[in-house]
Amino acid sequence: MSAPDGDVTRLLNLMRLGDRSAEAELFAIVYGELRRLAARVMKSERADHTLQATALVHEAYLRLVGSGTPEWQNRGHFLAVAAQAMRRVLVDHARHRGAAKRGSTPIRVPLLETLAVCDEDCAYIMALEEAMQRLERCDLRQSRVVELRYFAGMTEEEAASVLGVSSRTVKRDWNTAKAWLYSEMAKALNE
Repeated sequence: MSAPDGDVTRLLNLMRLGDRSAEAELFAIVYGELRRLAARVMKSERADHTLQATALVHEAYLRLVGSGTPEWQNRGHFLAVAAQAMRRVLVDHARHRGAAKRGSTPIRVPLLETLAVCDEDCAYIMALEEAMQRLERCDLRQSRVVELRYFAGMTEEEAASVLGVSSRTVKRDWNTAKAWLYSEMAKALNE
């Protein structure tokens, strides 16, 4: 069961004011949601991927709370930022694997240093990240829609609420962004 929006928003406000106990309480409240979010993210990875949803949640959460004073407005915004952090963990891991293959000195990534990812997985993740960066430069709202729908697993209505737009706008952006990303990734993976 997800935490009421008011409880999460209250804790986020307390964290913004420097209340360290609010951080622990927030983690306890949103852990289940973050775990479900990570499981959705991991479904898009290959079936035998060694990264577990739990490790992804912990690494992403450490990045979220370790990034200074949080500016999250509410539960939806927090989950959107968490989805983005999970995406970054996967991308950093893929970059780490790619660098190790080229013979460079490996960079330690907390909680993920012993994980193995195959060549195809690294190529797919890197192509997706590069396409997402291009989409963000072309159309920021469409890139946010992709993060919320694909990475956070939000419905059109939930994404619309987070972005402050209509569900029809989210649906239109989602369809356009999917087609654009598919085209960009097909080009990148076939080069």
